[in-house]
Amino acid sequence: MSVWFILLASAAAIAAFSTALAVINLALYARPRLDRARETASRLGDAPPVSICVPARNEAANIEACVFGVQAQRGASIEVLVYDDQSTDGTGEIVARLAATDSRVQIVPTQPLPPEWNGKQHACQRMAEAATGEWLLFTDADVRFEADAVAAALSEATRLRVDLISTFPRQLTGSLLERLVVPLIHFILFSYLPFPLMRWSKSPIASAGCGQFLLVRRSAWQRAGGHASLRASMHDGIQLPRRVRASGGRTDLFDGTALVSCRMYRDFKSCWNGFAKNAYEGLGSFPMLCIFTLLNLVAHVLPWVWLIVALTTGRHPLLESLLAAAAISLALFERVMLAIRFRQSWLSVVLHPLGIVLMTAIQWHSWVLTMRGAREWRGRRAGALQSA
Repeated sequence: MSVWFILLASAAAIAAFSTALAVINLALYARPRLDRARETASRLGDAPPVSICVPARNEAANIEACVFGVQAQRGASIEVLVYDDQSTDGTGEIVARLAATDSRVQIVPTQPLPPEWNGKQHACQRMAEAATGEWLLFTDADVRFEADAVAAALSEATRLRVDLISTFPRQLTGSLLERLVVPLIHFILFSYLPFPLMRWSKSPIASAGCGQFLLVRRSAWQRAGGHASLRASMHDGIQLPRRVRASGGRTDLFDGTALVSCRMYRDFKSCWNGFAKNAYEGLGSFPMLCIFTLLNLVAHVLPWVWLIVALTTGRHPLLESLLAAAAISLALFERVMLAIRFRQSWLSVVLHPLGIVLMTAIQWHSWVLTMRGAREWRGRRAGALQSA
């Protein structure tokens, strides 16, 4: 039995597992029924008040469109809190103008960033302390909202009986690196997190979320220690659901692809640096980094290497060739499913192995930055990581 046979058999098995898990997860990742959301809102009369918290540091290009989107929400009682985190690009002036024309928009006074705090977590903590809503929605200035987004999220939280609910917005991409790497957010989520385990287990490790849209009951946020419990983190999408679960709460996900969208990055540099700031933190440990590297390179890169070697040398044993073809076909089938469901770039499907290599490189670069204490974002260096 050759080494190639063992590796390619492993590749096919891993690809089969991740594709099967993705099929199951996609079935459980429910799209909200907007008619049910509107019916729930009307039945409740005054919908539970939601405080929408938008941290903004140099977001002059984004903040107005974001606030307009949340102002237009239907079937939800909202207030909008914005924290201008020492911006230098005119963000504060735009927010002041928005607040002057709508009493629901409130500016939370800026304070100096305390030692060991990440800027976003400090902003979220300050806004949550000033909020009056029964629910808190933490989002980002580059997120765009359809009119039923908040009502639908509330309806899903009620249906699933959870304390925190999150979604992964439709990810808009432009540059080559964005198209190759950003869609892998969904690929990693659906390939490796068993949604049945997330839904029926109380384990913090079995949770997931996206910092672009985190809707949490205020009482659960307080029990979890608020954002102070993750003050040094650059990955609130992972850390806040874990802390809510650790304090006895329940968390879940819903499909908000049609309700919220986001373009996180605009070019190669911002995309690379943006993922590098928290990719390692999202994995959680060096052993997990090694495991994911091995799984992804064996299942999603090695079969293509075999194909190239076989074609160039003219040597292609039948069993190894069948295993490589199976691994490649399964991976592409999964990527096609995800691309259709989440409206992803088809270039990311065609160049899937290249995307995996780039993502792996970013994860290892993120580890190096973390070990050196050199993670930076928006001109600030991250504090030391806390244990999960």
